[in-house]
Amino acid sequence: MSTIRFQALTELLSRVPKEVHLPSNKVTDYYGDLVFNTDSMRKYLSKEAFKAVMDANQNGGAIERKMASGVAAGMKAWAIENRVTHYTHWFQPLTDGTAEKHDGFIDFGDGGHMIENFSGDLLTQQEPDASSFPSGGIRQTFEARGYTAWDVSSPAFIVGTTLCIPTIFISYTGEALDYKAPLLKALAAVDEAAVGVCQYFDKNVTKVHTNLGWEQEYFLIDEALYQARPDLVLTGRTLMGHSSSKDQQLDDHYFGSIPERVTNFMMELELECHKLGIPVKTRHNEVAPSQFELAPIYEEANLANDHNQLLMDVMKKVARHHKFRVLFHEKPFAGINGSGKHNNWSLGTDTGVVLLAPGKNPKANIQFLCFVVNTLMAVFKNQDLLRASILTASNSHRLGANEAPPSIMSVFLGDEVSKMLDRIVEEVGERKMTPDEKTALKLGIGRIPEIILDNTDRNRTSPFAFTGNRFEFRAVGSSSNNAAAITALNAAVAVQLHEFKASVDFLIEEGIKKDEAIFQVMKKMIIESKPIRFNGDGYSDNWVLEAAERGLTNINSVPESTSKYLDSAARNALVGSGVMTEKELEARVEVEMEKFTKKIQIESRVLGDLAINHIVPVAVAYQTKLIRNVQGLRDIFTNSEFEELAGARKNLIKQISSHISAIKALVKAMVEARKECNLIEDATESAYAYDKNVCHYLEDIRYHIDKLELIVDNEMWPLPKYRELLFNN
Repeated sequence: MSTIRFQALTELLSRVPKEVHLPSNKVTDYYGDLVFNTDSMRKYLSKEAFKAVMDANQNGGAIERKMASGVAAGMKAWAIENRVTHYTHWFQPLTDGTAEKHDGFIDFGDGGHMIENFSGDLLTQQEPDASSFPSGGIRQTFEARGYTAWDVSSPAFIVGTTLCIPTIFISYTGEALDYKAPLLKALAAVDEAAVGVCQYFDKNVTKVHTNLGWEQEYFLIDEALYQARPDLVLTGRTLMGHSSSKDQQLDDHYFGSIPERVTNFMMELELECHKLGIPVKTRHNEVAPSQFELAPIYEEANLANDHNQLLMDVMKKVARHHKFRVLFHEKPFAGINGSGKHNNWSLGTDTGVVLLAPGKNPKANIQFLCFVVNTLMAVFKNQDLLRASILTASNSHRLGANEAPPSIMSVFLGDEVSKMLDRIVEEVGERKMTPDEKTALKLGIGRIPEIILDNTDRNRTSPFAFTGNRFEFRAVGSSSNNAAAITALNAAVAVQLHEFKASVDFLIEEGIKKDEAIFQVMKKMIIESKPIRFNGDGYSDNWVLEAAERGLTNINSVPESTSKYLDSAARNALVGSGVMTEKELEARVEVEMEKFTKKIQIESRVLGDLAINHIVPVAVAYQTKLIRNVQGLRDIFTNSEFEELAGARKNLIKQISSHISAIKALVKAMVEARKECNLIEDATESAYAYDKNVCHYLEDIRYHIDKLELIVDNEMWPLPKYRELLFNN
């Protein structure tokens, strides 16, 4: 056994669970202690400053500079009482992580002595260096200036000794350089559009908010085994090696008893999350060995997304305390379940109505169906945009198997809701409906709650599934920023709701009654969007053929999918809704293309290095042992005995030589292909070249390494294998 493997396994066997002590048996005793929440603001802000923050939070708009200074003073006092020494504008650049630059409160006072200073100007805006963040050409290296601006709707929080202020990140010229700014615009767009539709049913509705409940799946790997796999460390996934003889075949890990080390990790994680106001509630073993999931209570989408990004950072820190490494890669191990971040999405009014939940009367249920049908239509029209928002280099390995939905976008409604939509199509005619016909239809609609209460099953193969009072966007990857998917979805729904209202208003102006106008427009939408409705098995070969016949697209290539951001439908959704400018949209496509290229580039370099410097030498050493063994057999046996006994070994020697030669040739060819791809200046063309050429070599090299692994004795392999990485911790 190789030294590094032996050391890793020895260290693993010596692990003992780390004790975790909760400050109280009641979570409510310490929940939100590190958040400048409503209670803290009431205590530390003046009545005027408190009202200004609450008004800005609920109604949008900016806070006056004078009032911002009062908020900053109160926030500083609260922070210092909690032993804070620094502050940072916490933002979400296009690097798929979060960013922060810490500044101390200390400053020189008027007399030259040191004071603690935190003004309204420092609270509301900072100027971090923007040159090193991806911008898609919006900012050049010599144009370094960028700005972070306070997001009043997301409360400040404390991490360690630093006050963190959630912010948007924009360029000197005003273009968005982050995920949060477009998300906030998309939330505002769907708010404005949905209120207009809600006014048909309830004039008291003045605001519609987006709710988001994410489910975070992840793997936990012992840090010793993690460090022994350079591919895991550098790429987030294992680039080679076959599956363990036993992994998830028996589904015995799913919802099983949580291992003690992991339970203690989860306890500390939940403690830190609750202090930060992240309402994590559910934890359990997932299907794959060493895979787990946590989920919070749903929140307003912007805050929920901030909490998810913060959680991912906290998870990494807490995992180290317990000698773990957390893996967010969507498919760190081939052949078993990957990890998603299911986005449970819904809309709610300021009157307390969940728009995607059935109501208590026919009027409320017509509104419910109205928003279901508009969401259907938005997904149908924007299937390529929604796929582009979730199909990344890492998520592309996950989609299409092991409970992950395929790349064909479809919507699962369940049989009962589908029947209700079909009934609307059947009963709403071209002519004016009679009172009896409208009454019969409304009575049928009135039965919706009892019909779907226990009849909306879940479909794990559906990318976008209705689950009773929300849609679950299951295709989102575990490492992704939720904002990409929710921005695309909200923008698409906002544009669709505007189109719906315009069509209904046109019919009303033509003299058709409001209810009938709504029914007629809904009927047309139900018919047009029917191809996107699918309640069957998304993994079946028949579905691939049927989807093509329906006109649904099936794109597996990341560059091809990303390019769909620039199609007319996507532009209509994102630019038409005011969520992005043309320049911002084109820049984001370039950023995504560059990220795909660089990730494939890193994987190719890592695999090439491991193949030549680790795998081939071990294979040669084993081959040398076989040769010596064969030579020894020749010395002591007759020719006929030798041929009988050594035939299999001689064949193995040939096979090893064949695979070694293939690996060396393929690695050399891959390096040359990578050089050629790097010469292409256009980000899109370069990404296509990497997808076509370098990825092809990666798979071929993996094939020959896997074949060698089956030949070379397990004890000789230099890296821990799946069966060692995947265990019950």
